[in-house]
Order: sequence, then C-alpha cells, then structure tokens
Amino acid sequence: MAPIRAQSPTGPHPDLHGHGLRLRPWDAGSGADVDTWLRGLRDPEFRRWNTPLRLVTDRASARESLLARAQSALEGTSVSFRVADARSDAPLGHIGVNEIKYHLKVARVGYWVLPEARGQGVATRSLLLTARWALTELGLHRLELDHAVGHEASCRIAERCGFSYEGTLRGAIFEEGRHDAFRDAHLHARLATDPEPPDPWGGQDADM
Repeated sequence: MAPIRAQSPTGPHPDLHGHGLRLRPWDAGSGADVDTWLRGLRDPEFRRWNTPLRLVTDRASARESLLARAQSALEGTSVSFRVADARSDAPLGHIGVNEIKYHLKVARVGYWVLPEARGQGVATRSLLLTARWALTELGLHRLELDHAVGHEASCRIAERCGFSYEGTLRGAIFEEGRHDAFRDAHLHARLATDPEPPDPWGGQDADM
C-alpha cells in the first residue's frame, strides 16, 4: 500500500493517498464539489439505503450541507473526504469519519460511491485507506460502521476491510425516505488492535 500522508488532527485536514485513490476534504466553495455532492446524495441507490436528517435537493442545500461538514471538521467532530482517482482526479464518491469522540477514541464511518464508479472496489479501497489513517494518525481505538439490514454489499465491504459484524441494532435508522419510521441496522466495528486486513484489495462485489 502506498504511504498515507497525513497531518495532526488538530491541524489542517490531510490528503490521503493509496490504493489508486486520492482523498481530500470537500470544498464548499467549489462548484464542481457542490455538484458532485448533490449528485451523490440524490442518487436513487443512495436514497434506498440512506435517509439523511436534512435532505439535499438542490445546489443551495448541497452547499449548505458541505458548509456544515466543514464546520464539523473545524470543531473536530468529523472529517469528510472527496474520493477521487489518483491519476485523473475524477470524482468517485465520499467517505467520512463522523461523530468523533476523542475522549472515548471512537468514531463512525460512512461512505457512498457515484453510480459510474461502482463495481471498481472504490468503497473497499477508500474504507481501507481511511480506517488505517483513523486508527493510527487520528489516534482512534474503535471505528464503527452500520448499514440497513438487507444491504449485503455493505456487509461484504465492511468485513473485507476488517470490520467485524457485532449484531443488529433494532430500529436504529430511518426507513427509506421517511423520518417517522425506522428500520434495523447491522453494526460492524474495527479496533486499532485488530489484525490488518489483507492488502491490496481484491474482489468484484459492486460498491454502494
């Protein structure tokens, strides 16, 4: 694996490099970033499995969403990365380390992949890269990942990246497209003390 370039969590947020990817913070001032963010969050497959508390429906709400993430990064509660091809810088998706609790050394990770980039291992590669950084450079002990029950591709990606299945969270996330109904989620987690998963990435499962 190519070396990860990172800086202190109290300083500027890093660019991460490896597995043929470049991960950098999203830029709310970039029209291209806003358009990519909007396209990812409006994608039907994303919405099938994810129901954000605040829906992103247009460029204005997309920019507002990115500004909120930038503020969370300044406060140290999350880090959000634009995932891109290392050579062309073509956008591929998103991955974020969220709900960071430094006193407990725990955080949650989430991701999505643009439709045209699925089936290329983007989610797996970006999760391997981000998890290694979070559990070393960021100093976390535990990373959690959850997904709606039935999202089998996410189960495979999590386990391939060393996130062991820990159980079912009952009524833990919103139903598709609703804020008044809930569905179960599978919980996966990886510890800093767990063995490093196999590297490099291999497999053909479609990503989401």
